[in-house]
Amino acid sequence: MIRRIHPSVLAVAILSFAASVFGATTTPASGGYAVVVSQATRANADWAGVVDALVGKHHATVIVHKGRVAESLPALRRSFPRYVCFVARSTEAGRQFVVDVHRLTRQLDGDPYTDVLWGILTGYRAADALRIAQAPGPLVIRKGGAGTGLNLGLFDEGMWFSEGSAGVYCQKVAGGKPEKKKGPADSTKALVDFLNKGRPDLFLTSGHATEHDWQLGYSYKNGQFRCRDGKLFGRDLAGKEHPIDSPNPKVYLASGNCLIGHIRDGQSMALGWLSSGGANQMVAYTVSTWYGAMGWGTRDRLFDLPGRYSVTEAFYFTNQEIIHKLLKKFPKTANLGFGSFDMRRDRRLLGRYAARLGYRKSSKTMREHLGLLWDRDTVAFYGDPAWEARLVRRGSPLTSTLSHKDDTYTLSIRAASDCTPAKPLATLLPHRVKDVTVQAGSQFQPLIADNFLMLMKSGPFEAGKTYKVVFRAGRI
Repeated sequence: MIRRIHPSVLAVAILSFAASVFGATTTPASGGYAVVVSQATRANADWAGVVDALVGKHHATVIVHKGRVAESLPALRRSFPRYVCFVARSTEAGRQFVVDVHRLTRQLDGDPYTDVLWGILTGYRAADALRIAQAPGPLVIRKGGAGTGLNLGLFDEGMWFSEGSAGVYCQKVAGGKPEKKKGPADSTKALVDFLNKGRPDLFLTSGHATEHDWQLGYSYKNGQFRCRDGKLFGRDLAGKEHPIDSPNPKVYLASGNCLIGHIRDGQSMALGWLSSGGANQMVAYTVSTWYGAMGWGTRDRLFDLPGRYSVTEAFYFTNQEIIHKLLKKFPKTANLGFGSFDMRRDRRLLGRYAARLGYRKSSKTMREHLGLLWDRDTVAFYGDPAWEARLVRRGSPLTSTLSHKDDTYTLSIRAASDCTPAKPLATLLPHRVKDVTVQAGSQFQPLIADNFLMLMKSGPFEAGKTYKVVFRAGRI
């Protein structure tokens, strides 16, 4: 359980492109799309169909490795796509696979940041992955649900169930306002009914969990969700099982759950969410979570300025923010990669890592150092990374556009009201760049990598004012 601690076209042309307008649609145009798959999975007729579906949908290049995902690095460096989808059977997609993908995707060039937007496409059956690969889009997130507190003001309608107070839930009907209500202390059936009949576009959870269950109550006794052979079900306190069949496309954010993203075996919860749970994209920890920078950070970026980022972008930029913090605050160990993550079996694991980093006693600095390194490589993104899901824009306090002429790029930010975004503003660049020189806007501390721009000091912005960040760069 984690509690919130809370990169020259025509000489005279100016391109305005959707991917550079915060909150606009991102498409896999420049740089393309690659599918990475093992020989064994590619040779399986059912799973080959998943690869073929992605190729047809995204005009993708296929990269086949012998069994270790790191073997795909040379081919990825040659093609250098915008998106990479790692197609893997569930037996291949364990915790180490997630860690390896994180580390691999930072190695395409010489900078320390992740070079592609990626996702892992897996499932209990190939049919589950095929459903996700073939899913039409985009998904406009209008209805939200949660097993923990949720800001229903971000949605047209929705419902959340308290993990801290038995029987408490909050509901918002279309056109209405959120209302707190009281229901049965055992909320298992109500949660199952909401998923099955309510058809939420997004579902968020926190609380106690393992690879094999999610406990609906955190500070009180309640039922649980479990998985059997790729199918989710709720088990109430009386032992009665309630099948979960929620096929509508959705995003599942397990922002505060331990281990629920770890595919350990065929009964793992992640496989159930990608199957009968209807999740087309899922963000979840493969380890015990205690710091929360990636899980809650992805949620916060998605919710901070609704509609600004897709779920893929929220996950990607949150990870780049973590990398930047490590480079800035802990440069000597920013590239350190932990080799083990099983805190349940090894209760002294974090202590040894702290000692390795030079800490002799606990401190806020030690916790941040350990936490950032812990979270950087261990959160899974399951699904097609080019499938777009984002919230409806609701009264955004600012708008932004990125344009370029020859080798000069200008980010313009127009504030409709006074605001200071909670997370650094970020955007993808239309193509890869090099040799960057900032001409204006240095007060925003712009981080400009080869494929993205992030303002590490975003605001404050005053209503009615326009702010600019200008930089020169060559095109790769």
